[in-house]
Amino acid sequence: MTAVPNSAGFHRTASGALHCEGVALSAIADAAGTPVYVYSAAAIEERYRRLAAALPPSALIAYAVKANPNLAVVATLARLGAGADVVSGGELARARRASVPANRIVFSGVGKTVGELERALTEGILQLNVESEPELHMLSAVATRLGRTAPIALRVNPDVSAGTHTKISTGRAEDKFGIPAAQAKDAARLAASLPGLSLQGLAVHIGSQLTQLEPMERAFASLGSLAQALRAEGHAIRTIDLGGGLGVPYEPGQPAPPSPEAYGAMVERVSAGWGARLIFEPGRFLVAEAGVLVASTILVKQGQDRVFVVVDAAMNDLMRPTLYGAYHGIEPLEAKPGRMVVDVVGPACESGDTFAKAREIGAVGPGDRVALMTAGAYGASLASTYNSRPLVAEVLVRGRDWRVVANRVQPEAMMELEAIPDWG
Repeated sequence: MTAVPNSAGFHRTASGALHCEGVALSAIADAAGTPVYVYSAAAIEERYRRLAAALPPSALIAYAVKANPNLAVVATLARLGAGADVVSGGELARARRASVPANRIVFSGVGKTVGELERALTEGILQLNVESEPELHMLSAVATRLGRTAPIALRVNPDVSAGTHTKISTGRAEDKFGIPAAQAKDAARLAASLPGLSLQGLAVHIGSQLTQLEPMERAFASLGSLAQALRAEGHAIRTIDLGGGLGVPYEPGQPAPPSPEAYGAMVERVSAGWGARLIFEPGRFLVAEAGVLVASTILVKQGQDRVFVVVDAAMNDLMRPTLYGAYHGIEPLEAKPGRMVVDVVGPACESGDTFAKAREIGAVGPGDRVALMTAGAYGASLASTYNSRPLVAEVLVRGRDWRVVANRVQPEAMMELEAIPDWG
């Protein structure tokens, strides 16, 4: 048995067949078709337990549902004690359907609607992370009308660059998220003056796929200082939400991101003396390496200057390479002799529908299958039906068993939700 780089729960047998836990990926592809996401329950559970062991026992790990909102994935984490970080009414509904207790749910996001605020208050969630003074006024009005008290934290923008991709940086002054640190005290005073609000905490999240601890440590330290200052003004700061963002390795040869243990040691050092319950919002770390996207090779095309391996997965199934220029390892499901340098592309009508350029991979031909690795986070969650392609299916593996946990949604089913108007 041979481990596969930058993956968890996946390995090759002595015959060269790629497996997820005890199941051959080729068997899943035969039965479920391709493209299909495959997730390892054991890998998700191992990641959660490792992170939990590195953090204070009283901490709440609120899984960032945006990373992978599949009900089976969320439920797998909920059974281990995880809460949920949600950013929409739909994610809140998913968390509750997956049996996440309301008192373990945190609602973040810069543009919560009145309806979403109503749902959150009716459910009785743990905390709403408020991101602006206008939102304070809006939430106060909703809570007062419902006769409820909204437990809130102020999400602070510390103006700290995460050193990650600009599209997933969220803690710089120019980013849309959070209340500027210089305005946080005024926002706290406003919150205390408004009916229906109970200020109980502070929150920060500077970005995703962080590969260094130093930016996080600076942001956390500034939040701790702010908590002390607000307590001096009489505000009860009982929770401090440190967000998520811990990165995972995608590309061979790159420096490894900080380990959970190093992250936990930094948190322990910075938060000493805070006297608050800590909340964390990991997403990618828990699920990215636990998932792959399996695709079939349609054909191999010789271009003028390069060779194209055309697979049946497209940018609508895995958006990250097109959206972020992201790297995903590509592994044949059945290893065979030979290597080839190719562009791996999908069938969508976009030149951007490309998973790899001039990449050396194991030899494949028409009908062979490949796995795009480290695809458990922001894969299916970003999928669409562009080009009227079916919405991708998803599978969860546990040991030698597996289940389809999201059916492939065909264009015919999508069209049932549409209508051609009869204008008379």
